[in-house]
Amino acid sequence: MLPFDFEYYKPETLKEAVDLYQYLDQQGKRPMFFSGGTELITLGRIDLAYTDAVIDIKDIAECKVLQVSGDHVLLGSTLTLTQIEKANLFPLLTKTASQVADHTARGKITLGGNICAQIFYREAVLPFLLADSQVLIVGSEGKQVIPINEIFLGQLRLRKGEFLVQIATESRFVRAPFISIKRRQQWDMGYPLITIAALKTHDLVRVAISGLCPFPFRSKEVEAAFNNKGLSIEERVEGALEVMPDPLLDDVEGSAEYRLFVLKNLLFDVLGALDDVRV
Repeated sequence: MLPFDFEYYKPETLKEAVDLYQYLDQQGKRPMFFSGGTELITLGRIDLAYTDAVIDIKDIAECKVLQVSGDHVLLGSTLTLTQIEKANLFPLLTKTASQVADHTARGKITLGGNICAQIFYREAVLPFLLADSQVLIVGSEGKQVIPINEIFLGQLRLRKGEFLVQIATESRFVRAPFISIKRRQQWDMGYPLITIAALKTHDLVRVAISGLCPFPFRSKEVEAAFNNKGLSIEERVEGALEVMPDPLLDDVEGSAEYRLFVLKNLLFDVLGALDDVRV
């Protein structure tokens, strides 16, 4: 049970959802777009999340898209991770999503919910960062299509009243060689320590990481060091570690030093899997 009451709305169209948000906001309420609800329930119980009104977008058709259209894979924001796994339209995403939480939770966690969450990990965004995916956002100014690497900077930079509708990914990235590894410190289904996803395109390895910092990221500086084939593999890994962004997580799950140790070994694993692959 949540320690507060809220109004519940279930619009059927994007316009209805956006208009409803503006109306509720003008009434002095604090509305929240809602697709799965796992974070609201979890954080609301410990007073870290609050809303006066929930706008449930799960029934909006555009948010439930799961298809290949031309040379793009289109995935709606309200698809559950389980639905994405079963469809397997983007194998790197399938592998990465299958490592989030446990099977029961993945049936409730939505793609948009994971990407827009407040938690540190948000692993579902990693494949999209690697694939230069495009996000469809809707708000008071209408629909906008924006490269994810321009709008996801530690978190999805949505303006007030906007929400994520779909993500489009080019088929050439969907077919690229990849690896996705998750390391936990304690048990098989415990909180992650480090998750790394990588794919290879144009003879370069792209890397995205979750769990090292308080946000998921893909770094051009890290990739430049990682792909410098004028150096030994050891030097390339050390060079990548030297340009990791700040701050580093240092908590009960693992110290900053231990996370870097785990990541170092994962970077060797990535190069072992992809460095000699020709694409």
